Amino acid sequence: MNDPIGDMLTRIRNSQMRGKSTVSTPASKLRGWVLDVLADEGYIRGYEKGTDSAGHPTLEISLKYYDGAPVIRELKRVSKPGRRVYMGVNDIPQVRQGLGVSIVSTSKGVMTDASARSQNVGGEVLCTVF
Repeated sequence: MNDPIGDMLTRIRNSQMRGKSTVSTPASKLRGWVLDVLADEGYIRGYEKGTDSAGHPTLEISLKYYDGAPVIRELKRVSKPGRRVYMGVNDIPQVRQGLGVSIVSTSKGVMTDASARSQNVGGEVLCTVF
């Protein structure tokens, strides 16, 4: 797999379109950190660590809905393996005039765009969520 974060975001998008309550994805530290940000911002209910039938570690993501519609309306990958996107603290984009969230991987960890601005750090913009 070339783009594990992109794969996880696609699994979340596809599961929400089908109305699933949970989705499973292979586990990694970076995926867990991105899911921590999504959970803190209220886009997912949470996630649990587990193993699949072959014994590989997985993350079981609990999706969140409001009045039958998914809470996540738009989930886009910004920085891809073929084209990494790095931005300084002044260039980090606001999603929908601050209603959405950009997830940024910085030297101080994976965080939202607002947290990166407050801590005055830039980094790789992983994805945007609205």
